[in-house]
Amino acid sequence: MSSSTTKLLPAIALAFSLLASISPAQAEGDAAAGENVFRKCQSCHKVGEDAKNGAGPVLNDVIGRVAGTYGGFRYGDDMVAAGAAGLVWDEENVQEYITDPRAFLRAYLDNPRARAKMSFKLRKEEDRANVAAYLATLSS
Repeated sequence: MSSSTTKLLPAIALAFSLLASISPAQAEGDAAAGENVFRKCQSCHKVGEDAKNGAGPVLNDVIGRVAGTYGGFRYGDDMVAAGAAGLVWDEENVQEYITDPRAFLRAYLDNPRARAKMSFKLRKEEDRANVAAYLATLSS
């Protein structure tokens, strides 16, 4: 093996390591499957033309929305603070949020006492990716 090849081996190993560390949650989800999973969310969140706020805000156009800003919904102080601090929902952070809403807000706000009104958690990475993909289809 030449010395130039030997010098490249650590870089190649690092590249493979980084590729292997990419989480499936960062992959694109299946919106059709996400619509089915979203049924678990419908007791609190509504979507569609005639959607109204329930225990949670309407999720039409949530992707691209500043957190804590949907009209007529009474958000918790920490969600409003996250929006004021610059949180804009995208598919990736929606997936992180629905993993554990309270932990997400605590990390985002760097506040160990932050609270989320939402306590529901989607455990499976694939379900989270799919729900995020579905929500993206409801956003302009």
